[in-house]
Amino acid sequence: MEQPGASLSFSAASIWELAIKQAQKKLVLPETLLDVLTDEDFTELPISSADAMRASALPLHHRDPFDRMLVAQAQNGNLTLVTNDAWIAAYDVPVLW
Repeated sequence: MEQPGASLSFSAASIWELAIKQAQKKLVLPETLLDVLTDEDFTELPISSADAMRASALPLHHRDPFDRMLVAQAQNGNLTLVTNDAWIAAYDVPVLW
């Protein structure tokens, strides 16, 4: 991630999940989160219909719909997923962490 020229992205699914956790009082997000991501040159990955179809077709190694969407987006975009979630390794997706 720290390599010069590395392309960094974040998923709308991650922001959605974080916002839900904030609404449940499980965490507090800075109001400037999206600004910080933009300032750090992250690109937002919207959720496409193709992502939704791929996520729904994934084997049920992991039942968290947000994580399944992240796997689908990584697969569709030939991206490396940054996570320490051990269940993600059960899918055919490159993982960093």
